[in-house]
Amino acid sequence: MTQTELTITGMTCGHCQTSVTHALRAVPGVTGAQVNLSTGTATVQGSAQAEALIAAVLDEGYGARIAHPE
Repeated sequence: MTQTELTITGMTCGHCQTSVTHALRAVPGVTGAQVNLSTGTATVQGSAQAEALIAAVLDEGYGARIAHPE
């Protein structure tokens, strides 16, 4: 199992956070997803490909990219 860190843009409220969380958890291969509204990040566990995770977030109307360590 792998862990993928994403940067999420466009979230402004708890409803946004919930929408992104549900979208990520619905991707096949995801075993867990935590979305942090205040930091604009998501941590996803499972075997899903990053492209599928990003596509799920984009479908909800938010931006997403793989978070790279600084």
